[in-house]
Amino acid sequence: IPPLGEGIYFRPLGLHKRCFALAKRKKFYVTLSGINFFAMLEKGNPMPDFSAQDQNGNIISSRDLIGKKTVVYFYPKANTPGCTAEACSLRDNYEKFLALGYNVIGISKDSVKAQKNFSDKYTLPFPLLSDTDALIIKAFGAWGEKKLYGKVYEGILRKTFIFDEKGILVDVIDKVNTKNHAEQILG
Repeated sequence: IPPLGEGIYFRPLGLHKRCFALAKRKKFYVTLSGINFFAMLEKGNPMPDFSAQDQNGNIISSRDLIGKKTVVYFYPKANTPGCTAEACSLRDNYEKFLALGYNVIGISKDSVKAQKNFSDKYTLPFPLLSDTDALIIKAFGAWGEKKLYGKVYEGILRKTFIFDEKGILVDVIDKVNTKNHAEQILG
């Protein structure tokens, strides 16, 4: 059976039974449009390997983040009310994050140009990565089904992941309070 990722295997026969068994154990998402084979991060997992361009054209890699605690937050769309409130909460408390030894990284599907406009408009001091193909978003398990006005669709789930200096996941915030997100992270 060929592996599709760490601990995830595709078996053509009996796929539906295996899919739901693995989904219950949080090994991948089963969505309306099919099966997304990407692992959902859990406490104790290492940071997924990634590399992407930030709003200033710099390439930021997960390997660059090892050695410092890191907050990676995913947001649906730059310059929208909720995403702006979340980013501004982190911006207003950025010095506290630095004092505690944290990197802060934001990631969305927005283009580099959109990230730059968002960063400049609100004077955001941390990198905003552009993941237009959603590979990083899916690697972190921040992609899934959403509902808006009764309509079900797939998109970016607002989530925050906190890693230690070794790149090991220590906490996940699934229910983000956009206006007070820094306080949620810092305790």
